[in-house]
Amino acid sequence: MIGKMRLPMSKVSKKLHRLKSNKIFRDLCSETDFTKANFVQPLFVNEASGNKEEIIGLKDNFVMSLEDTLRQINDDISNGVSNFLLFISSKNKSLDSFNLSFHEKVISSIKDEFKDNINLWTDVCLCSLTDHGHCCLFDKDNSINIDKTLDEISKVVLTYAEAGADIIAPSDMMDGRTLKIREVLDGLNFSMIPIISYSTKFSSNFYGPFRNAADSTPLFGDRKQYQLDYRNKSEAIRASIRCAEEGADMLMVKPAMTSIDLIKDIKEKTNLMVGAYQVSGEYAGICLSEDKGLLNMEEALEETWHVMRRAEAQFIITYGARLAKKIGF
Repeated sequence: MIGKMRLPMSKVSKKLHRLKSNKIFRDLCSETDFTKANFVQPLFVNEASGNKEEIIGLKDNFVMSLEDTLRQINDDISNGVSNFLLFISSKNKSLDSFNLSFHEKVISSIKDEFKDNINLWTDVCLCSLTDHGHCCLFDKDNSINIDKTLDEISKVVLTYAEAGADIIAPSDMMDGRTLKIREVLDGLNFSMIPIISYSTKFSSNFYGPFRNAADSTPLFGDRKQYQLDYRNKSEAIRASIRCAEEGADMLMVKPAMTSIDLIKDIKEKTNLMVGAYQVSGEYAGICLSEDKGLLNMEEALEETWHVMRRAEAQFIITYGARLAKKIGF
């Protein structure tokens, strides 16, 4: 059923009220304020996790079990966090047959516990499911099998939606994935779930700490054949325009500081709100510099966040979102 759906581009669902459906969405999308409501805190849940382990370079960020994640979210709510970006890693990885029962349990448990007090963003990609660590499935000649990849991504999306995800955030950078996801959501009575797409995502050197945390380092090659070349501005803008045309509700650039020149252009060309992801390497640079006595972490974070907002980022995904209230947002 999922594989057969295909809507004409002109009929892509454009529901402006998706981003008005609750107060957390409305605060996130406010264009005149800059508060803790504009921040998103990543979380890493690993099925194989026993003890809560701090991520190297990312101070006060952890790879956690489900139980530790629930406790962490509770603490974060008390510090003013209302948006969480969830990364789930499976214990057993596969080539092309994925068991999503743990993913379903994590999402449903979080939403059952915290209900409408949070918006749960779910990262959608195959990299933490595949045994090779890539964001796609390959044919025997190692070329990307785009149709099979999109079908599997659709199954992940459906599982997340049925489990209670508030936002679908595809990060795989496969051609056509936003349209495919919009079709699946609209065709199966999940039309009010927004898609916030990683629409401009560069193949970057700044993802190292994340890949360790998400257990998603490729076993061979790299991701340059599907992520964007950081030398190319026009290609990056086209990628975001494509996601907008395919039905994304909001867009995202990644890494934040090396994409800072793109945010306004993408916003003007798509007429959609655009956020920035302060990725693990960027954040770790600040943490490790403070450890060496070279800067004040909170002051440096505040500076970078204001620069992103000055560049017209609507929301900021950062490993320091739980510090925003303390810093003064």
